[in-house]
Amino acid sequence: MVEEITIEEALNLKNTLFIDVRSEGEFAEATIPGAVNIPVFENEERAAIGTLYHQAGPDHARRLGLKLVAPKLPQKLTAVDRLAGDKSLAVFCWRGGQRSQFMAGLLDIMDYHVYRIVGGYKAYRQYVNTYLGRDALTQKAVVLHGLTGVGKTEMMVALEERGLPALNLEGLAEHRGSVYGKIGLPPSPSQKAFESSIVKFLTAIGDNGIFIVECESRRIGNLLVPSPLVSSIKNGIRVLLYAPIEQRVKRIRDVYTCGPDNNIKELQRATASLEKKIGSNRVKALNGMLAEGNFEPVFTYLLQYYYDPLYKYPEVPDDGYDLCVDTTDMKKAVDDLAEFIKGL
Repeated sequence: MVEEITIEEALNLKNTLFIDVRSEGEFAEATIPGAVNIPVFENEERAAIGTLYHQAGPDHARRLGLKLVAPKLPQKLTAVDRLAGDKSLAVFCWRGGQRSQFMAGLLDIMDYHVYRIVGGYKAYRQYVNTYLGRDALTQKAVVLHGLTGVGKTEMMVALEERGLPALNLEGLAEHRGSVYGKIGLPPSPSQKAFESSIVKFLTAIGDNGIFIVECESRRIGNLLVPSPLVSSIKNGIRVLLYAPIEQRVKRIRDVYTCGPDNNIKELQRATASLEKKIGSNRVKALNGMLAEGNFEPVFTYLLQYYYDPLYKYPEVPDDGYDLCVDTTDMKKAVDDLAEFIKGL
């Protein structure tokens, strides 16, 4: 028998495979984190059924739907068998309608333990919006500050590998938060998917948890950081990371030239977008050096004359921060920050 449950009940389930039965296009935009896509109808099929529904009514649309899905049922069941193992199944569609009813019923007949999420993905979006609609988070943020190239992202990754709760917003956004931010990275997620990942992280650490996050502006590429998280970043425990410019330039080179042909074309396009900021002659000179693979003077100039004046962080320890960490030796820096966080 299919058990109907709320989204809150569903998110507390253990050993359960979430199955999104919406079309692949709907799934690609956003889904419940961790869900797999086994669509009842594919994009074109869903469009055809919708058109027929408006032209001839629901009975004709349902009959077309049955005609389209029936030949593919063995294939869909095989996919479930492969993915489910010994897990229970939680099935959902857009708003808990006929697609999830159909698939849940079929899987129940096949002797799976099946839950059906009341309200579907729409209920999950309401859950996310409610969570992020608060004035402030209950969790406390430890916020990493520092000039470009001090290794904030490297620090976040290292802390996460040690099991500490690091909310890597740039990693979730697939964007490094500058005009060079998309170089060598895949497409960014949708705003909905970005928010879902944030909520999943925050709920996992509990209402009174502590988390590490990099100081970010309201926008990362085309994505917006939710308001309560922005507030937590502004009011968090302040940690300054610092390092000599030579070390920062080396880190920048290692990150941004790691790709086919050292990402030279992408670097040149990003540099050209700074023409109004640094002038056309400077852009031409920098792009000429990039073409020759002469990276160090380009990154040194950009740090000293563009990014450092833009962000205005101290280059040495400063009393305005709760902790200052030299990242020249990153392993030692991670050790120092990890001990500080554990002490909180």
